[in-house]
Amino acid sequence: MDFRRAVAAAVLLCLALAPVASGRERGEDELRRDMEFARQQVYPALVNISVLVKGYGGGRSQRVPAAGSGVIVSPAGHVITNYHVAGDAARIVCRLPSREAVEATVVAHDPLTDISILKLKLETRKDRNIPIPFARIGDSDELTTGDYVLAMGNPLALSSSMTLGIVSNPQRVFSSFTGAEMDELDLGEGQLTGTFTRWIQHDALILPGNSGGPLVNLKGEVVGINELGGNGVGFAIPSNLVSHVLNQALTHGDVVRGWFGITLYPVEKMDREHGVLVADVQRGGPAALAGIEPGDVILALDGKAADAVYFEEIPVLYKRLADYTPGAKALVSLLRGAEPKQVTVEVARMEPYLADERELKELGLTARDITGPMALLRRYPSPDGVLVTGVRPGLPAEAAKPGLGSGDVLLAFDGEPVKDFEGLRTAVAKAGKKEGILVQFRRKDERMVTVLDTSVKPKPKAGGELPKAWLGIRTQVLTAEVAKGLGLGSTKGFRITQVFPGTEAEKAGLAVGDVITGLNGEPLRAYRPQDAEILRRKVESLVIGEKARFTLLREGGEQEIEVVLEETPQTAAEVKTAADEVLEYKVRGITFGDRVENRWPQDQKGVVVTEVTMGGWAFLAGLSTGDLVTKIDGAEIADIPAFEAAAKRIAETKPKVVTIFVTRGYRTAFVFVRPEFE
Repeated sequence: MDFRRAVAAAVLLCLALAPVASGRERGEDELRRDMEFARQQVYPALVNISVLVKGYGGGRSQRVPAAGSGVIVSPAGHVITNYHVAGDAARIVCRLPSREAVEATVVAHDPLTDISILKLKLETRKDRNIPIPFARIGDSDELTTGDYVLAMGNPLALSSSMTLGIVSNPQRVFSSFTGAEMDELDLGEGQLTGTFTRWIQHDALILPGNSGGPLVNLKGEVVGINELGGNGVGFAIPSNLVSHVLNQALTHGDVVRGWFGITLYPVEKMDREHGVLVADVQRGGPAALAGIEPGDVILALDGKAADAVYFEEIPVLYKRLADYTPGAKALVSLLRGAEPKQVTVEVARMEPYLADERELKELGLTARDITGPMALLRRYPSPDGVLVTGVRPGLPAEAAKPGLGSGDVLLAFDGEPVKDFEGLRTAVAKAGKKEGILVQFRRKDERMVTVLDTSVKPKPKAGGELPKAWLGIRTQVLTAEVAKGLGLGSTKGFRITQVFPGTEAEKAGLAVGDVITGLNGEPLRAYRPQDAEILRRKVESLVIGEKARFTLLREGGEQEIEVVLEETPQTAAEVKTAADEVLEYKVRGITFGDRVENRWPQDQKGVVVTEVTMGGWAFLAGLSTGDLVTKIDGAEIADIPAFEAAAKRIAETKPKVVTIFVTRGYRTAFVFVRPEFE
């Protein structure tokens, strides 16, 4: 009876659970269908972005490969990605999930939102008749906590992928731990982003490489661009902000914003329900000129309420300020203490904080122009001058007395005032190569001068010693133990361990295993490890080109062999060298030792790579120290003069691709270099 009751109860339980399981299955099936629909709408427009990033360090330009994600959003091939993916790119290639690769150009960069707008070079496609896939941009304001979202991208630079998550917070801002101020993200070198952004926080898995990829709702719309994430949380730039940047870029070719020159704080801690607090007014900015002061509470802009009770509302107000057209006049209603006031602000154009960094090879330095915002924030007396960002060791800027350094502001060069980088470049070209160039610069609050020398100094000749006689063999000391082991009793001398091919020693018949006991009738009493240099020193004391008579033991018998002494082969430090300044690598001639160590034939031609500059074009292509260059663009490279001719030809013709054929270890390889010429 108990058994029957248990069975009946189990059946009833199954019946009760069946609708729940069925409902769950229906819900999962519906989610899968929605995901598949969204995937079909956006996934074909996802791009894997490979970029060649041009950066600067140590006073010179450097390049490094990087990767990220993006999404095509127009039939004309416009791509949205992160500024931190494409902002410093010298070359951009977008690869679709179909594996089609298309180069792209930059339409506009906007570091303040970490967005870059690219344009695919559709005219380079193999089949221009196939429409390019593109995704639709949705309304990020419709997102609510708990909505499903898909993160698409290329994590770890791998092929396209998709993950599922939910929206955790559609209006996330970052503030300090104490909640005293809003934090912005630093993209490097003081380039801040996030002023206008309320991020979409979600838990769809994103990893390095997902940056710039789309966040997609289940309607198949792009509702955000993923920017950062980790530890199970991701943050995306809202699509409505992205759309604004896109429209600005397509309309103006740039992102145009108004600038008031103020920092805003919420009024929650002031127990206010309306208005926004002015925390800082930048000296010389539009708000300062209009009379706005720190501590003022702005109530309205052109009659419309300006409220920011919480930090989440601050980005919205910053965007309202930025939406003013430069040159427009804004009526600002505010409270100063208990006194209401109205002031008119003439809106300026918002400039980027950082100007482009560039290299001046003649001086061995990198520098950038000083922007208005930089001059204001750093309290410079004016934006005139050029900010030094790095110097190369041993070149004029660093070798000057006193030497120039990062942070110095160049004001005059050889008597010519320097207002910007182009002015500096012109002054340097005008001065030419000479000694005693007077340079005026500012270092913090000091106004200093230094003297540069850009004249070409002759390179000292390598070596300096007279050539010495040489015998083309290697030996080991015949120690007592070795002599005994060979059955030679107390014999002293040197056992030949190697005879170099093609040498006079080989021609004379010296062989491995021979034991040299004397030279020109004089015994060689070597029997200790420290006697290893005796034979070499005695040979070097003789005359090149003359014959030396060696007494040796061979197969138990003694005999004498005469060998013509040769000149000591050049070492790697003594042979000619050259450099390709465009592709940024150095080479030297082949030495006798190279041929021996690498088992190259005696007539082997080519030049040996001795240095490949980190971040240079040759480095990016995979050229390595120790490679033997034998051909460049199909032309034989027999020696240093042939290499110098090839390097000159590259600098003059500016080819799109340079093909270098090398011997690398036991195999040969092709290195394809794709330089950018300025």
